[in-house]
Amino acid sequence: MNIIIKYILVFLVSMVPIVELRGAIPIAVGMGLDKVISFVICIIGNMLPVPIIYLFARKVLEWGKDKKFIGKFFTWCLQKGEKAGEKLQSTAGKGLFLALFAFVAIPLPGTGAWTGTLGASFLNLNFKNTVTAVMLGVLTAGLIMMAISFGLFEVIL
Repeated sequence: MNIIIKYILVFLVSMVPIVELRGAIPIAVGMGLDKVISFVICIIGNMLPVPIIYLFARKVLEWGKDKKFIGKFFTWCLQKGEKAGEKLQSTAGKGLFLALFAFVAIPLPGTGAWTGTLGASFLNLNFKNTVTAVMLGVLTAGLIMMAISFGLFEVIL
């Protein structure tokens, strides 16, 4: 496979909800791609949807929740966003920025940029604070995933 195609694949995987860069980084490592370039591509791919999610996702989901073919999925997404917002609010209090950062930084499925941004939009968190907290969380999750992918924790343990 052409190296450009591999980087495009990694970029696209990092944009996929739930998987995000948590899945894209191990794929990049498995394909033997350059670590730094892959990391940057994964960060960009994971962050690209964030402003769109914040500004439009909730509106689109509300619109589509009662539509015939997409209603169940859109309702599920709304419930996921509401739960993420409630979880952030209950654990954060006034430390919502730090809670959002930590939520996104934990490299587990369902705790990434997509869910965190949607949750922040449900809480009406300021756009700039949302993007900043999510960006810091994505960078942290990326560093954790790089360390895991290269076996750093195995060496330590």
